[in-house]
Amino acid sequence: MALSNGPDAMVFDLDGVITFTASLHAAAWKELFDSYLEQRAKKTGGPFVPFDANTDYLQYVDGKPRYDGVASFLASRSIHLPMGNPSEPSTAETVAGLGNRKDELFRKKVDEVGVDYDHEAVRFVEDLRAHGIRVGIASSSKNAIPIVNKCGIANLFEVIVDGNFSEQRHLRGKPAPDIFLACLAELVRAPNPSRAGIAEDAIVGVEAGRNGGFALVLGVDRSTGELGHYGANWVIKDFREITADKVIAYFAARTQVA
Repeated sequence: MALSNGPDAMVFDLDGVITFTASLHAAAWKELFDSYLEQRAKKTGGPFVPFDANTDYLQYVDGKPRYDGVASFLASRSIHLPMGNPSEPSTAETVAGLGNRKDELFRKKVDEVGVDYDHEAVRFVEDLRAHGIRVGIASSSKNAIPIVNKCGIANLFEVIVDGNFSEQRHLRGKPAPDIFLACLAELVRAPNPSRAGIAEDAIVGVEAGRNGGFALVLGVDRSTGELGHYGANWVIKDFREITADKVIAYFAARTQVA
């Protein structure tokens, strides 16, 4: 069991936190949107402005359910397509069609490039579990389980709440906290976010952690250093900076203050 002054559980995002798949997602989004925007520009006679794999990715699609990401980015370009339905082919000019095409592109890139994971993040997860702290994954991706299986690390996580789970339970996407709270509820009998933490690398994920009332919102900010501005109350660039003992001390200090 976890120490009484430590957290009950830690919930981790997957892409960019445990695995290094964020770059593959960004590349798939860019290929999707650049192709669509170029074709649209030719039809309308308007300018072709490419998708920016840094700013557009972080602002409009990172951490969101796939269809929400499509709609969010298109709205930023004043493009509004019908939603369609998930069973539509990837050639359909709908939000669902484009989202399905993005999934195809991502899977292709995974097959071509493979997937690597953060060994220091895994070390941290193992450290948490050794201290009796429950650990799960909450990811917007419907590919979360195949990805962790491909990496050989699925057995480290007691619960994996993914995009398929969210769809079945009608959970709202980030920045709503639903996916994190659902994972916590699967991990512990009496889920209390004030006794739990999350680890996220996306702005909307950090906001979701704060919106859910989690005591620790750990921002994994490998580049910009800006997640603290969006609600992360502890920001790291690398998991080498953190241990289970440090997390337990963080919660113990909160308890003493309270």
